[in-house]
Parts: sequence; structure tokens; C-alpha cells
Amino acid sequence: MKAFLILEDGTVFQGTHIGAQKEIISEIVFNTSMAGYLEVLTDPSYAGQAVCMTYPLIGNYGICRDDMESFKAWPDGFIVRELSRIPSNFRNDLTIQQFLEENEIPGIAGIDTRALVKILREKGTMNGMITTDANYRFEEIQPRLKEYTTGKVVEKVSCQEKYALQAVTALSQNGPLSGAARFDREAYERGKREPRPALVRELNGAGLKVALMDFGAKSNIARSLTSRGCEVTVYPAWTAAEEIIAAGPDGIMLSNGPGDPKECTSIIEEIKKLYRTDIPIFAICLGHQLMALANGADTYKMKYGHRGGNHPVKDLETGRVYISSQNHGYVVDTDRLDPGVAVPAFINVNDGTNEGLSYTGKDIFTVQFHPEACCGPQDSGYLFDRFIELMKKHKEIKTDKDTETDKDIKADKDIKADKDIESDKDTESDKDMKKGGSENA
Repeated sequence: MKAFLILEDGTVFQGTHIGAQKEIISEIVFNTSMAGYLEVLTDPSYAGQAVCMTYPLIGNYGICRDDMESFKAWPDGFIVRELSRIPSNFRNDLTIQQFLEENEIPGIAGIDTRALVKILREKGTMNGMITTDANYRFEEIQPRLKEYTTGKVVEKVSCQEKYALQAVTALSQNGPLSGAARFDREAYERGKREPRPALVRELNGAGLKVALMDFGAKSNIARSLTSRGCEVTVYPAWTAAEEIIAAGPDGIMLSNGPGDPKECTSIIEEIKKLYRTDIPIFAICLGHQLMALANGADTYKMKYGHRGGNHPVKDLETGRVYISSQNHGYVVDTDRLDPGVAVPAFINVNDGTNEGLSYTGKDIFTVQFHPEACCGPQDSGYLFDRFIELMKKHKEIKTDKDTETDKDIKADKDIKADKDIESDKDTESDKDMKKGGSENA
């Protein structure tokens, strides 16, 4: 069946319909990753958008449900050059066509995705329609394309109630170290899944409790913490700061998420309250932007954003460059950043935009890219270890303060007890004197 991608500037691409049988209007963005299309499809940050994959063949290793970054797919539409309908992968559960149908996502294949990406790079991200209606009238469609916005999508993708994730208690629970896995044919034929490869070499977060604010969190953010031994409680995006603080977490994680950060006005107010505590905070992507807005900085929409698994970012403290996974269309404006509040910590090597902040006098650091990296390189996974070290330091200081407080309370009680004893002695003495006087009389 023929399908059409109609952009708001009037450009039309004709291809073949894939996925669900429906028509959509959405913001058209592109991702340059060569692999990881399932992680892209199940990333909540794509809610309200239709994704064009620049790599020409998509779906060749099928869909493995174990690799999903959330419980469902989120993009409005999917755009590819060629969709592989016969996957080759022993971990495959179903084809990408079946997955798109299951998640009610329509798409288009067979178009020149290079030409589409050139248009988006030159003119900027724009809205578009995917339809199978060959009798469309552009003059009727264009106003609808112009009007479309992603809206307040964080409320759509966040969990509805809090839940807890247990910490890993032994490294063996994480699966074999990456590169050390061995395929067990007999176990596979019995239907046993081999565990995901792991990169964690020690449970350095054992005993630590983390509150994760879910603005559209990818599963691997929580997994990156639990696999290091942390207990994680996931909270809905609209949770009051007082509830989180009252739970006494050792650290707070602000997740990624979709949409314009300035739409999240009530969330920003709660983040202001979290900032005023001394609890260590680590924020990723949307969380990074929201923390900046909560402290008087500004954000702006990029021309076409950063979406892919090969973006170089530079650590300004060490000068070292890391390859990162990214998915964002907004960025923090460092020109309006008060250095007394925060200073740039990372920049994008390609275009110089901000990729991270370090907050002055606070145990708070934030990054625009994805250190949990699904899909993508694992270069910056060490940031979770940095967060754990901040939590340990904070917990030690808090324990010392609590110990001093307990000592002070005990000392006060001892002083009060001594005074009570002295008071009792004085009372007894007064009674004896009064009794003696009565007998003499």
C-alpha cells in the first residue's frame, strides 16, 4: 500500500506503508544510530514525535523484548529507507512490522531518508503527516500541520504511582561481564534466556537509597543504579518534593523525558525545593534542563537537535572527550547562566552547545547526554559511580551529624537528670528542716 509523508513546507515523500493502519500528524525528527532501533522506539523521550532512522536497513535483528527501555513504544510514527521483514537473531521475539502493529504505530518505508534529513538540517525540525490517503489536499492539511505541538507529554509517559526496585546483592545477578558471555545452546533450546551482559565490576552502591523522578525514564537509568547495589524508588513526575525529602533518600535522580522543558512549570517548582536541600542530585537530559530552569537559567529549541549514538562531549575539568548517546531537541542557554549558581561541565564538541552543569557549592551535577546509553556507547557510565561517591560522602556526614546530635541529646538528658537529682535532694532537705522545726515547737 502506498503511503505519503507530507511536510509542512509542502515537500511530499511517497513510499510504502508499514506498521499500523492509521494517519498521524507529528514532529518529524531523525536519529543517526546504526543499531538500537528498539531502544529508540521504546524511549519515552520520543513521545509526540515521528522518528526517521538514517541508517538504511532497520529491523534486521528483529525485536528482543528484553532490550526494551519501557513497557511500550512511544513515537507517533516511524520512517525508514528499508524495513527488514525477515530478522536473523537467536534472541528475536517478533518482527519489527509486528511490533509496530502491536503498538499502533504507523510508518513509511522506501523513501529517500537522506533527502529528508537534509531538509530537516537545512530548514530545521518541522511537523509532518504520514497518511495512505492519495487524495489528500495540502491546503487542508497545512493548517493542521502548523498547529501541532507535542504539548505536556511528560504527564503521558510518567508512571502513575511510585514503586520500588530492589538492589542487586551479588554481581552474578547482573549477568556476565560484557564480552564474556557464552552461548548455551542446550539452555536456549529449553527456553532459558541468557542474562544481559553487564559492565559493573563492584556493588559500590550497596546500602544506598535513590529517589528516581520519572519524567519518562528509560529502564536502564534505574538498572544502572540497582546493578551497582542501590535501592531505587521511582516517583511519578508530579510528586511533591516534601514526600521525596520525607522518605530520606541518600540521593535524587532526575530522569530524561519528552517535550519542551518550559511546559513543566509545576515540576520546576518542586525541583526548586529539592535544590534547597543538601541531598546529592544527578540529572539526565530533561532533568538537566529542568534543574537549570529551576535556578534561573534558560533553554531554547535547537534547529534539529541531537539524536544518535555517536555524539562527542568534552569534560571541561579533565579535557577528556567521550562518545555519547543523545536524544534532545532543547538545550540550556549558558549565556544566561549565573556562575554563582552553576558552571558548564561538558560541551558538545561538534557545535559547542552545553552538555552538562556542575552546581556551585552543591552536590549536584547534570548532563544533557545519556550515560546509561541504551542504545549507545558506555564511555560515560562512570558518572553513576561519581553519583554514588557523592551519596556515600553525604551519608557519612549525615551519620556524623546524627551521632553528634545523639551525643548532645544524651548530654542534655544527663544534665537534666543531675538537676532532677539535686532538686530532689533539696526537696528532701527542706522537708527534713520543716519536720525538725515542728518537733522543736
